[in-house]
Amino acid sequence: MGAGIESLRHSTQVGRHSIVTAVLITFAVVVAVVTLMVLTAIGRVADYSNKLDDERSWETTVGALKTFQGQLEATLHDHSARNDAARSVYGRDDRGWVAGNYGDISSNGALFDTAVIVDDNNKPIVAYHDGERMTENVEDVLGTAVWALVDQARTTRITGVPEAGGYIMTSHGIAAAAAATIRERSGRIPVPEGQRRYLILVRYLDAARIKMLSNTYVISGLKLMPPETVARYAVSIVDPLGKSLGRLVWNSREPGDLSYQQVRPLVLGALGLVGLFFVVLLILGSLAGRRLRAEEVQARQGSLRDRLSGLLNREGLRLDVDRLVERARSDGSNVLLLYLDLDGFKEINDAYGHGTGDQLIRAVAAGLSVLVPAQASLARLGGDEFAIVFPTKELNDAPALRLAEQVLDFLSEPLEIGRRVVVVGASIGIASSQEGRTDREELVRRADLAMYKAKEAGRARMACYETAMDAHREERNALELDLRRAIETEELTVAYQPLVDASSCEMTGVEALVRWNRPGHGPISPEAFIPVAETSGLIEALGLLVLRRACEAAQQWPELRVAVNVSPGQFRNPAFADYVRNVLNSTGIEAGRVTLEITEGYIIQNPERTRQSIERLKALGVKVALDDFGSGFSSIGYLRQFGFDRIKIDRSLTMNVLEDSRAREMLRATVALARSLDIPVTAEGIEIEEQGRALQNFGCDELQGYFYGKPMPEAEISKRLSIQNAAALDEERGAAA
Repeated sequence: MGAGIESLRHSTQVGRHSIVTAVLITFAVVVAVVTLMVLTAIGRVADYSNKLDDERSWETTVGALKTFQGQLEATLHDHSARNDAARSVYGRDDRGWVAGNYGDISSNGALFDTAVIVDDNNKPIVAYHDGERMTENVEDVLGTAVWALVDQARTTRITGVPEAGGYIMTSHGIAAAAAATIRERSGRIPVPEGQRRYLILVRYLDAARIKMLSNTYVISGLKLMPPETVARYAVSIVDPLGKSLGRLVWNSREPGDLSYQQVRPLVLGALGLVGLFFVVLLILGSLAGRRLRAEEVQARQGSLRDRLSGLLNREGLRLDVDRLVERARSDGSNVLLLYLDLDGFKEINDAYGHGTGDQLIRAVAAGLSVLVPAQASLARLGGDEFAIVFPTKELNDAPALRLAEQVLDFLSEPLEIGRRVVVVGASIGIASSQEGRTDREELVRRADLAMYKAKEAGRARMACYETAMDAHREERNALELDLRRAIETEELTVAYQPLVDASSCEMTGVEALVRWNRPGHGPISPEAFIPVAETSGLIEALGLLVLRRACEAAQQWPELRVAVNVSPGQFRNPAFADYVRNVLNSTGIEAGRVTLEITEGYIIQNPERTRQSIERLKALGVKVALDDFGSGFSSIGYLRQFGFDRIKIDRSLTMNVLEDSRAREMLRATVALARSLDIPVTAEGIEIEEQGRALQNFGCDELQGYFYGKPMPEAEISKRLSIQNAAALDEERGAAA
């Protein structure tokens, strides 16, 4: 029985041993299979990481080449589309001016190295290299491909901007080159074909600049190689004739291989720990947990980023501001916050579409990323709003002011978006948290408040927070509420300023001007409440109220025309023409007696939309006038393109007509220009009789100003018109007798 027990025990032990052996073998197989799978997966991830990194380097290198070329093209545009360039090259052939503006600038190499001016036969007129006159043959230096760029500039002047750019092979190596027709800033070329001149700028892609691109765009070991060089990833440089000039190659960082080499010994070491399967499982579990935690951190970081720009989003900014404020409380530093709102972004977005708007946001984000300090956080808060926060040891706003000035300078330059060149500005508000005493929420509120103060002051401005702004905001909010109520209850009144015939001084029309006697405050200047109406969205209701009142009043003055100002906010509304039609129908006034006046600023921002709006309004029969002509970017092109029925010369040109000979010449030229285009001219701001006589002699057919009558109530206009009609009747009777 004991032997049986021993035999049974032995059999049991053998069975256990077999089970253990089977389990160990199973464990070993599982570990081997899992190890093989892990190694294979890691190898694929490594290859994919290498590929992604090389593709990123390729895209970055392509972008660097485009940027290098784009910078030269932007410089070319600034130097070729200039009025003084056209005068100096086509007019008086001012070689001194050419040397100073093209030759001397090429000496420092910051913008370009070589500048050449050629005629329509590609014959060089003048050529400079590194600030010195070129003695070599231009074609020997720049090659023949440069003429392809000149031909492109020559043939695109009819359908587009007469400019072209690309890369060429020169005697000094590969270079970016660009050619453009020399013309006035408006695009007009003052000489006929065959007599035109073309500016060629060249910037060499030498070793120093390639190193600069490598450092700027973080491309390791970027270098230029012959075109026949074989590389897995390379960017070819091709001239306008399709010839390959060279290839840019770089050192692959192979991050995947580095990671694989770090992980592989750990996995291979697991093969030696077959007997310690649970330990291996623990290690693998730990690695899996670490990976999950890393992914969680990555996902959390992704949730703090704006998808369009790649910058921090509002939540990311909140965390960074809290962190910096907390640190400032401990080390006594200062936290500065800049709040940016792009000027004109909505107009660009509406005019060219959301795709262009998105590209503009990315371009602005890229530019700001270069400007901000290394320790700063840059965020996009949504729409066209950005924020920059950074710490400083200076306990004042000077670092923020310097940065804001750099940002404004950057945004004042034209940005190339696809095939379009757009210009945006920014309104910047600045606030600080001295030693962390101002928390994040209050800091953001102050910066936002300062930004709106800058926006109210005009485009491309910055403002630092002041405690008075809180009172100003409360006062503005109260003003907005009262204005909204005044519009709803029609408490606003309209005054009318006479427009008189320049020859007879008889009243021929009136301009409607809104007035507001605010309860409890007295008369409020339009300069105070019109901007509030524009920023609060009340301007459309206000403008329609004034238009309707003016048309109703004009019914009793059949001899007079009535002019009404139109704000950009009204003009932006596609339904504005329909609103005007409804007012004309409801009041019964003839459309030809109504003139709508628009200022130049909106035309500059939205030329295409302006043209469409003017066409819809003129289809109704109303007149459209260009107001404040001469106060800003007056352009002959506006007068020719948009078909204005009248222009009004700004008072800034008329006020010094008697004392300033230069002002007289400008007025005489302006009126002559308008008359050559058959556009009647109104001069405003006439305060004395001598001014009126002078402007009549210049050719103005209509005058306006305090000398002929200040803005007055409707009844005063009726009285004055009755007196005028009675005088005319007496004159007719006297003539008949």
